[in-house]
Amino acid sequence: MNDLKPTNNRNKLLLSLAVLLIAAGPFILPACTAQSSGQAAGDDGVVARVGDDVITREQLEEEGAEALKQAEMQKLQCESNYKRSRHQALESTLETMVRDRLIEDEAKARGVSKEELLEAEVNGKIAEVDDAAVEAFYNQNQARINQPLERVSGQIKQYLSQEGRKTVYENFITSLETKHNVKYNMGPYRVEVAKGDAPAKGPDSAPVTIVEFSDFQCPYCSRVVPTLDQIKEKYGDKVQVAFRHFPLQFHENAQKASEASMCAAEQGKFWEMHDLMFAEQGQLTVDQLKEKATRLGLAAEGFNDCLDSGKYEEQVKADMQAGVLAGVSGTPAMFINGRFINGAQPYEAIAEIVDEELKSAGVAN
Repeated sequence: MNDLKPTNNRNKLLLSLAVLLIAAGPFILPACTAQSSGQAAGDDGVVARVGDDVITREQLEEEGAEALKQAEMQKLQCESNYKRSRHQALESTLETMVRDRLIEDEAKARGVSKEELLEAEVNGKIAEVDDAAVEAFYNQNQARINQPLERVSGQIKQYLSQEGRKTVYENFITSLETKHNVKYNMGPYRVEVAKGDAPAKGPDSAPVTIVEFSDFQCPYCSRVVPTLDQIKEKYGDKVQVAFRHFPLQFHENAQKASEASMCAAEQGKFWEMHDLMFAEQGQLTVDQLKEKATRLGLAAEGFNDCLDSGKYEEQVKADMQAGVLAGVSGTPAMFINGRFINGAQPYEAIAEIVDEELKSAGVAN
């Protein structure tokens, strides 16, 4: 029996079926799970026999190169997420150790137990949550709560009480850290994520760079747009925001929308197209993208040729690969000087990290 190269339609079909077995793996199996390894081929290198036809390991790997590349990317993403989780676990443990030691030393210095210290400095200083505070919180968040006040007042009161205790506790810990001159030498976990040729707002010299991975069809990504605009408004040239593409496969129009933004960038209107597409996320077909370009005053022929040719398809894919290697698995995802933030985080969460980065760089905010 001879080893046959895939030169006829029947062998091409056999190879396609074999490749599907590889490509299906990431969709069937949970991510980052260890799988037992089996014998992939016989001594003669044959991985499948169908009648008189054979498929060799070499033929399979050649045909399945793209699927294998995706599997390797998944492996690297898992490694990145593991390193981040490990660092965060150690960081959290270190903080707990330092705080326990501070409380223990302070209690010893005062001649009281740790429980007595916390009762006096934390529990005894928590302000009672009254009905007015509950009603004020409800009015500020009514749209999100979407339930009658009488049904949720107890939960709101409990939440505000917990937040009050947390604030008092953190203030007490901060006073102890200052008193004992505590310094943490274990910095936050960072991932090297270059902005490359990505469109960006703000100067390259900015002490803080935010690299965002986003999807124009993702509703959560649209919520981050005004948040990042607010960040730019507050910090100005101290922050640079760079946009990289991460169109999710189940968003059928996201890939071409990403390409359209880069075609608009050729004519100096990336951010205008960016804002318009996020404002009209339900209108991202190719014809609708071309209509948007016309509305923005772009040269129609150049834009349409750019979009139809798939000129930026590979650049968008390169952005996605960079995101996967950095541990991105969904959108929106941001890296603030390499510090990872996942999801549509509120302004306060992003501003807190920006403030920390500016302070670390010795820049007044």
